[in-house]
Amino acid sequence: MTDYAIDPPKPVALPIEGQAAKFPVRRVYCIGRNYAAHAVEMGHDPDKEPPFFFQKNPDNLDPSGDFPYPTQSSDVHHEVEMAVALKSGGTDIAVEDALDHVYGYAVSIDMTRRDLQGEQKKMGRPWEIGKAFERSAPIGPIYSAESTGHPSEGRVELKVNGEVRQEGDLNQMIWKVPEMISYLSKFFELAPGDVILSGTPAGVGPVKKGDEIVAHVEGLADLSVRVT
Repeated sequence: MTDYAIDPPKPVALPIEGQAAKFPVRRVYCIGRNYAAHAVEMGHDPDKEPPFFFQKNPDNLDPSGDFPYPTQSSDVHHEVEMAVALKSGGTDIAVEDALDHVYGYAVSIDMTRRDLQGEQKKMGRPWEIGKAFERSAPIGPIYSAESTGHPSEGRVELKVNGEVRQEGDLNQMIWKVPEMISYLSKFFELAPGDVILSGTPAGVGPVKKGDEIVAHVEGLADLSVRVT
C-alpha cells in the first residue's frame, strides 16, 4: 500500500564538499539586480530600488556539469552567482541573526532565456518562462560555513571558452547576504533547505552549444559547465 496516488517525485538534493550526505532543497529564491553595475547594464538605477526576488524550482538546480541549451530560445545568457544554503529559517529574522541560519555556500549560474524574459517584461508578466526552465541553475558542491566562514568579499568571475565575461566582488552586492535573508523572511517563512541565489555582477551575455563555462567565487571550487 502507498499513501500516494502516483509515485512521488524524487527529492532534490545537492552534493556537499567532503561529505557523503547531501543537502535537501526546499525552495530557491533569486535576488534581481543586486550588483550596481549589472543593474545599470540592464537599464535600471540601483540607488532607487528596494530588493526584489523571483523564484526558480528546486529541480532547476543541476550539479551535473552539463547545460542542455533550452528550447524556444535563441538568446540564453549566463549569470554567475554565489548560492546561499540555509540550515534553519523562520519569519522576521533580524539582520544580526541572519547568518546563524546559513549552512553553506556554492557557486551557481542563473541561466536565463533572455529573449523570453524580455517579452514578459514588456507585457508586465512574470519571468518564470525565462528563468525557471529545466536545468537552468547549474551549481557546484555546497561548502559548509564551518569550512569557509561567511564570505563578504572576494572575486566573482565567469569565463566562456577561457575569455573573462563577468567579473566583480562579493563586496559590491547592494544587499548583503544577512540583509537578503532578513528581507525575505518578512514575506516568506524561510526553512531548512532553502537556497538563495545572491545576484550577478555585470557582463552577462549569450552562450551557444559547445561553449565551456567556468564560474568562480573566491574561496569555493570553480564550477565548470559545458553547453550541450
